[in-house]
Amino acid sequence: MELYLPIAELPMNVFILIGMGAAIGFLSGMFGVGGGFLLTPLLIFSGISPAVAVASVSSQIVANSASGMLAYIRKKTVDFKLGSFLLVSGIAGSGLGVLVYSLLLKVGQLDLVIALCYVGFLGTIGALMLVESTRALIAQKRGTQLPVKRPGQHGWMQKLPLRVRFERSRLYISVFPVIGLGVMIGFLGALLGIGGGFIMVPALIYLLRVPTTIVIGTTLMQTLGTMAFTTLMQASANQTVDVILGLCLMVGGVVGAQFGARVGQSLRGETLRLLLGLLVLAVGVRFAVDLIVTPTEIYSLSGTGGAS
Repeated sequence: MELYLPIAELPMNVFILIGMGAAIGFLSGMFGVGGGFLLTPLLIFSGISPAVAVASVSSQIVANSASGMLAYIRKKTVDFKLGSFLLVSGIAGSGLGVLVYSLLLKVGQLDLVIALCYVGFLGTIGALMLVESTRALIAQKRGTQLPVKRPGQHGWMQKLPLRVRFERSRLYISVFPVIGLGVMIGFLGALLGIGGGFIMVPALIYLLRVPTTIVIGTTLMQTLGTMAFTTLMQASANQTVDVILGLCLMVGGVVGAQFGARVGQSLRGETLRLLLGLLVLAVGVRFAVDLIVTPTEIYSLSGTGGAS
């Protein structure tokens, strides 16, 4: 069943689109991440322009984040004060990201920049996750335990000014690393079409030492606000949000996430991080291969619009 995507300007099988959403939803539910960093490349590899893929995935991330955040609010595991700092700074970063996105779109360099960012970004994150999870698995097999820093131990951050107390997370830290983290995630989310959860979650745990029980709900609060803002900005400023594409991905994502969550609960944390690291690294390598290998059609005609 073919479905025409008006903004992407190409027909695609509706079941393939729903299947993509379900596959990424399954991985999201299993690994506890938003999945935008996997869904955006998958759409690009399927023939959808990077401009439309990045903008349309933002709408799907909003729906997933809203659903997840409601569940964590009911569990009372959201630090609204910390989330507010991350949200406000994230919106500022998203605005900057949309501005850079628009400039790159006008000069015709958006596709190249997105590919290069995914190669460097996912390659680095994937390699770090792979190393960390492998060390944990080896230590577990040997019966040793890696040193774990407890919440509240921040090292160099204790010396920074303008410290604020976040009672729910049991933190008393400077607002500068919090704001910096929010701006960075918001910027990357707007430019690359990622929710940023796979960066925000480990950053809050290992950098700010936020208790693990608070991290995911607080991250979803920031992701929901920044990606909703990004979607509105992309739709109004660049007209690159394909609503039909986003709806198909949402339907599949909701179903797939339920099955993924069940599978994820049966796996060890170290195993999940190892699998996720391999997956992230594989996507980065795929982008690198596409940049190096000579394309089938060396010369092609394309405009600089969002749907080219």
